[in-house]
Amino acid sequence: MNFDLKETLKVAVRSSLFIVKLIVPLYIVADTLLYFGILNHVAFVFKPLTELIHLPAESAVGIAAGMIFNLYAAIAFLAPLSLTPFQWTVVGLFLGIAHSFLVESAIMKKLGIPVIYSIILRTLTAIVAVKLLMLLPFNLSSRISSKKEVSVKVYKNVFDMLGHSVQHAVILSGKIVLLIVVIIFALNFIKNLPPVKRYSEKVNTMFSILTGLFLGITYGAGVLINEAESGSLTKRDILFIGTFLMICHSVIEDSFLFVIFGASWIPMVAIRVLLAVAISPAVAKVGSKILT
Repeated sequence: MNFDLKETLKVAVRSSLFIVKLIVPLYIVADTLLYFGILNHVAFVFKPLTELIHLPAESAVGIAAGMIFNLYAAIAFLAPLSLTPFQWTVVGLFLGIAHSFLVESAIMKKLGIPVIYSIILRTLTAIVAVKLLMLLPFNLSSRISSKKEVSVKVYKNVFDMLGHSVQHAVILSGKIVLLIVVIIFALNFIKNLPPVKRYSEKVNTMFSILTGLFLGITYGAGVLINEAESGSLTKRDILFIGTFLMICHSVIEDSFLFVIFGASWIPMVAIRVLLAVAISPAVAKVGSKILT
């Protein structure tokens, strides 16, 4: 086994620095928007969506940041809102499916899957996923109406707010960095196990799905692109795998980012897997013309 500890540490450090640079300023921006009441004036744009998925209107900016950019941006805006564990489960489930449209839709486009298809599929599926979550027998006391006002801490002055914000941003970044470092070390170790390396070149549909399922769209699509370019996969195969990965990918890392805040891991993963298994074959059967 050829596990490069030094290289793995470099990757972990780069990822950590990226996260810290992103989380800290966005967290402070979110607290500042709340302090001056600015967030309430812009949240109305996404209010219909937040109401549809049973979240307070103040979470709209965080949801938009996650959908357009990434989960870390979403967390930076949502962390100051004091959401309940059930609400974090809703957020984790919704954004677990519908996030990073700019980057991940571009990756899918490389496979010939149109951007508009990617966005519509992931948004509608994410809404359906939340509706399914609402049917599960959770403790009803954790369900909070989307019309409930989110409590915001009262500060003595703007400097008090900024000090509190920086402190909590650093703590939050530390928790997320620790999780990411552990995941990077674990994944690199697994990828260097002899059995995995021995069969890594024999890539097929299942390997692409499993790679994306645990490592994310970037890894899964990377494998898929190589197979597609080699001509070993049909358009129907590509559509099936691409659809599956857009609904259900990176189930460990993405989900546990929200578990930090009390979200329930099992329903987030179970519902995504269920929808991916149900939707992907149906789309592949009737929708191969979607591919350009």
